[in-house]
Order: sequence, then C-alpha cells, then structure tokens
Amino acid sequence: MTADLGTRIREEVPAAGMASLWRMHQSGFVVKIGTKTICIDLFLSDIAERILPPIIRPEDLKGIDLILGTHDHIDHIDRAVWPILAEASPQAKFIVPRYHLGALRKELPIPSERLYGVGEQTPFEEDGLRITAIPSAHERLERDGATGEYAAVGYVVSYRGFTFYHAGDCCIYEGLESRLKQAGRLDVMMLPITGRSAERLHNGIIGNMTYQEAVDLAGEVEPGLVIPMHYDTYAGNLEDPQLFLDYLHVKYPDVPAALVRAGERFDIRYGR
Repeated sequence: MTADLGTRIREEVPAAGMASLWRMHQSGFVVKIGTKTICIDLFLSDIAERILPPIIRPEDLKGIDLILGTHDHIDHIDRAVWPILAEASPQAKFIVPRYHLGALRKELPIPSERLYGVGEQTPFEEDGLRITAIPSAHERLERDGATGEYAAVGYVVSYRGFTFYHAGDCCIYEGLESRLKQAGRLDVMMLPITGRSAERLHNGIIGNMTYQEAVDLAGEVEPGLVIPMHYDTYAGNLEDPQLFLDYLHVKYPDVPAALVRAGERFDIRYGR
C-alpha cells in the first residue's frame, strides 16, 4: 500500500471524451471523469480472510466526490473504512441503496446529510451527474415488502456523456437484461464472475453470476467495454478471469473486454 496511488488518482484529469479507472481488487473501482472522482464498492479493510492485502490506505484517497456501495456487506460497504474516507474527503457524498439508508445513517459515524439513498425510481442527480439503481439478485432479489426497495443494487452512473454500469453482487434474473437495455448505451459494464455453489452458500458465501452468464449478459447488452470483477480476494471464492475473456471472444467476438490490473490506470475513450 502506498500513498502514491492516491496522489496519482487525485492528480489525473482525463481529457474530454476520456474516462480513467482503477480497479481496487474484488468489486472496487475508482472512476474519474473530468475532475469528478467516483469510488464504488471499495474494500479496504485488512481482514484475515483476504488473500490479497488492500491496495491503498483509505486515508490516502483524498479529493473524492462520490463513494458508492451496492449493498451492506463488508466488501461493498466497508463500514470500518467509510468514516476514514469521509474524513479524508470531507466533501464526499455517500450513495447507498435506499433499503439501507436509515440503518446506515443511524449506525455510521458519518453526518447523516452526507448519506443519500438511491432506489429504482429515486435516482441521485447533481451537477449533470445521474446515478440510478438497478436491482441485483444476490443470490435472490431481496425486497422490502413495505417500501419496495431492494437490499442489493447495481448502479448506472452517467456524467458528461460517459455511462457505466456496476452490477455489485448479482445473479441473472428475469428482467435484468431489459432493465439494462432501457438504461441506454453503456460505455462500460463491470460484472461479477465467481458463480455460486451449494458448498459456498452453506458456508455463508452468497453467489454471483457465473463467468458464462456474465458473458451472455454482456453479449446481449453489447456495451462499449465489459470488465470482469469480484474474482481475486477471498480464497474460497475465486475465479480465473481469463475464462471469461476466452468465452466472450469466441461467443461474442464483437464485444470488447479488458482485464484491468489492480492499481493501474485504465483509460477509456467514449462517445463514438
């Protein structure tokens, strides 16, 4: 872990028509569009179950505008880390599923006015940026019967003509593909690939789409680029992302994909 990565992220300003992203292990990404910096599903707690250490200290991530968590598990909403991120970036706003907003405002030592809830019908909008929620099945669709809000979501984030979808933890369910197509052209999709099994579920490891299912989803939605994620941090929940790439290239050769090395800047040209 070095402060240098945080400095590089803070100082990078992508040119017009370009976005930069950094993969931060598991499902974590930092995305930069212009001067706006968006973090999603950062998992930076150095817990014993990890086989890869955190790539950066949370206090070294400064100048962040938005911090998104797709659901209330440690590797997506890292409760121990979020207060440190809040202090390091005092202007940052935290985006969570509306399902969890009340509990997180009560339980996190972060001023409640910095926490915002996003639901399927209640987007977050600010300065031309728009974040909408798409339900995620982890492994099932968990929904509050009274409010209709979902416990796990993915986010479609749009800003300055660049749109990306981050699925969080998600299995395929009826309606997911149509929701994504209704979101319009996606420049990037970030999809989990670790799959699921009876043994893992018995051990409390809730599953995701398989790499084959992720390939088929990307093949049907046809984003500008697809990036596999959630495959490299827990010993009991790993997958080889090359299998995803190989299957995609054979079955949907016209859909671009990339493996993004953790901690390295990856630039994306969009709008063509």
